[in-house]
Amino acid sequence: MSTDTRMKPVDAVIIGFGWTGSIMAKELTDAGLSVVVLERGPARDTSPDFAYPRIADELKHAIRGDLWHPLATETFTVRHKTGDTAVPYRQYGSFVLGTGTGGAGAHWNGQQWRASPNDLRIRSLYEERYGRKFIPAEMTIQDYGISFAELEPHFDHFEKVAGVAGTAGNLRGRIMAGGNPFEGARSSEYPNHPLPPILSSQLFADAARELGYRPFPVPAANSTAAYTNPYGVRMGPCNLCGYCEGFGCFLYSKASPQTTILPVLKGRANLDVRHNAHVTRILLDGSRKRATGVRYVDAAGRQVDQPASIVVVAAFQLNSVRLLLLSGIGTPYDPRTGKGTVGKNYAYQMVSTTSAFFGEDVAMNPFVGAGAAGQQAIDEFNADHFDHAGAGFVGGAIIFAGAMGGRPIAQMPLPPDAPKWGSGWKSAVRRHYAHSSSVATMGSVMAYRDRYLDLDPTYRDAYGQPLLRITFDWHPNEYRMTAFASARAGAIVRAMRPERVTQHILQPGDSYDVRYYQSSHTTGGAIIGTNPASSVLNRYSQCWDVPNVFVLGASSFPQNIGYNPTGLAAALAYFAAAKIRSDYLKSPGPLVAA
Repeated sequence: MSTDTRMKPVDAVIIGFGWTGSIMAKELTDAGLSVVVLERGPARDTSPDFAYPRIADELKHAIRGDLWHPLATETFTVRHKTGDTAVPYRQYGSFVLGTGTGGAGAHWNGQQWRASPNDLRIRSLYEERYGRKFIPAEMTIQDYGISFAELEPHFDHFEKVAGVAGTAGNLRGRIMAGGNPFEGARSSEYPNHPLPPILSSQLFADAARELGYRPFPVPAANSTAAYTNPYGVRMGPCNLCGYCEGFGCFLYSKASPQTTILPVLKGRANLDVRHNAHVTRILLDGSRKRATGVRYVDAAGRQVDQPASIVVVAAFQLNSVRLLLLSGIGTPYDPRTGKGTVGKNYAYQMVSTTSAFFGEDVAMNPFVGAGAAGQQAIDEFNADHFDHAGAGFVGGAIIFAGAMGGRPIAQMPLPPDAPKWGSGWKSAVRRHYAHSSSVATMGSVMAYRDRYLDLDPTYRDAYGQPLLRITFDWHPNEYRMTAFASARAGAIVRAMRPERVTQHILQPGDSYDVRYYQSSHTTGGAIIGTNPASSVLNRYSQCWDVPNVFVLGASSFPQNIGYNPTGLAAALAYFAAAKIRSDYLKSPGPLVAA
């Protein structure tokens, strides 16, 4: 298809305006570069788009996904294994995709974790502690090639930018009471104090302590007081309204690009943000070793070329991998030979839920909640925080509790034998709505040779391009992991002394099912590593094959972790930006020798 318009060249073009895109826009414009940001969705800001009461519409936002990317324009196909016929993901279920200003960062829950130091060197660590044979032959996990100490200043900076509320557990090597004793050593306290636990999380914390565990407040990107971040942007205190995941924050309390970074970008002469601009290709020169810019379709349907000296891919994880494949950057992964890297090591997360139903004398008031504020967790069974020798699996999970809200459609927990309709259902809702709670596990998922991403040979998007195909199902390692973590979660819930306990745990033989929401934490496909034979990116998120292309976000994770990915994605973005500013701009080219 011919190009309708060629724009004036700029120093850098950024694809996507979510967390990592806004971070890089701030860093590169601070460095004096001319920057164009291309965002496929519409422009959105706290006011007027997230104004109350319009934003507190559960049907519109959390069920119908008004802030999500329309799957009719672009989606993915899914199959369980090579040889199966992939089918399109036509209706949101397993995960959701952001679009527009802020991306998924505008409507996330706000759980703001750092990765464990163990997560960054997982293969080396397990081989040292348990021997090489402990890792299954089909498991393709690998180290990042970056240490926790190198990323710590960037974790710290992002927490201050986002106004994260929490309690330090390891402050400069000193274990602190009330925090997470398993976290890596941090250089400073959280910028905001945590909200006090709500009743459901308080019961969880008391029960966990009774069993010998060390609960702590879940780090929450919900400001708990009037707060001004390092960029001079002011945030307000969270009021536990219960409208976090799926919604923009009308109180300027939940951290998002809109509430933390974008206010300082507005009006910058060297920044041009173009919305409704769907990037279809990264353009390469004749050598295929240098990007010359990008091609996108604008709101009028015109093909536009934007020349640039640097291309930053900051889209959602799946979209970033697809764009590399469509653009011919790197070698597509081949599961038969294990050769190639683009699309390799796709992973997800495995979750379980333990529900507790109490007597009518225990009033939970579930409508008092937030995405993360007021929650409690234990980290004893995540990463390699415990001895895996007898566990029989790699990885682990956090176990956490707390109400995210008490909305009437999606947050109406009932026992599995409750009536599904009519007066019986109404009676069950009346009985259990205010007297139940749940404890969740969020488990890591390892990477495997037969779990990957490639281009679908059959289905195409609205622009005539192949969809991305996801080949994924669970492996025995993850069934063992979730059984282990869920047993500990169940013991804690029973110690909370409810009248009844139920559990939803995936069992061996249960295949990955896209119809039900689990998490939006998809990872891999453009992974970081120490050499081009096993990774797409070097430690600075720079493409080995095309050095003026940088890829940000969870697509760079070599395997998934038992935490929310935002903190690690943000730290890696700041880490890359610092190297671009200190070294790349002075001498463009590979930042790591291949």
